[in-house]
Amino acid sequence: MEDIEPDNTSAPMEEEPATEPAVKPATKPENGKPVRKWPKSFAVHVESVANTTAAEAAGNVPKKLGESPALLKTFCKHEISLPSDFSETYDFSAPPTQTLGGEQISSGPAKTYKFSLDAFQRESIKCLERRESVLVAAHTSAGKTAIAEYAIAMAFRDKQRVIYTSPIKALSNQKFRELEAEFKDVGLMTGDVTINKNASCLVMTTEILRSMLYRGSEVVREVAWVIFDEVHYMRDKSRGVVWEETIILVPKNVRFVFLSATIPNAREFSEWIAHLKNQPCHTVYTDTRPVPLQHYIFPVGGEGLHLVVDDKGEFRAEAFEQVLSELGSSSGGNGGGRGGRGWKTKRTATGSASTWQV
Repeated sequence: MEDIEPDNTSAPMEEEPATEPAVKPATKPENGKPVRKWPKSFAVHVESVANTTAAEAAGNVPKKLGESPALLKTFCKHEISLPSDFSETYDFSAPPTQTLGGEQISSGPAKTYKFSLDAFQRESIKCLERRESVLVAAHTSAGKTAIAEYAIAMAFRDKQRVIYTSPIKALSNQKFRELEAEFKDVGLMTGDVTINKNASCLVMTTEILRSMLYRGSEVVREVAWVIFDEVHYMRDKSRGVVWEETIILVPKNVRFVFLSATIPNAREFSEWIAHLKNQPCHTVYTDTRPVPLQHYIFPVGGEGLHLVVDDKGEFRAEAFEQVLSELGSSSGGNGGGRGGRGWKTKRTATGSASTWQV
């Protein structure tokens, strides 16, 4: 990638042309009151193997981050949000800084994988190696946890501490077991139980982290990375304030890893982080769904599961009719009667529509 000035709205990367994102310009003060300056953003389209040689594609060259084979190309969109007062020339292709706190650090990958990484995973890991925050938006089971594990491995490699937060205790317990099996030096804090609270990696609920920030815990001052799993909980009317307060209270020297499958305003969220923490924040997301999504219905009293929507999103009318037939049989012949289960026809100004009443 060529050097990119902060006021540019497009940037070439590898072999793909850049898109033209809408950049919110800084506005002038009105009535003597300062108006918020929005961060600048630009986007690039990333392919997993844009410049892979034949030897690399054949597997003859070691791959630092497990790049995808040439016949398994994956794609993602990578947006970079910079603070409004960011005055440096930003070059994402430049190698990450090899010093941390004035000390030389290892330039090798913190973790290797036995499988090939998709484009969104490789782009996210590049952001982590640059010591910059990243929001990863990908479908469920796409492999977002692999990015979180790399951030934890980086913290261990650089002798730092990392916090992994989740919205519920059950998920925290699950992640603790998984991470403890791989990294060993892992602790758990959920309010109900505390295990190895002095560990380098602490798994906890978001409410616990907020309480630690309220108390000015010494642990928070030693943390370099905070991972927020299921960060879309911030949209919850009753609990969302927990995520908002926690992110605001975390020290500005801390970097974030946000993971979500359903966040609708990913870029706006990253711009808020860039504005709030005065640091670049990356948004990496992909529409690829590696695990097929299928919809089944199990009618009570029926003969088993029925696939009604396949992995291509096509509705199977025959299977749905079979489900309705089994539901009608299990209702004891009440289908279609007044107030009972069955097809109902509703006439409208544009015609009539049939619906199934349970």
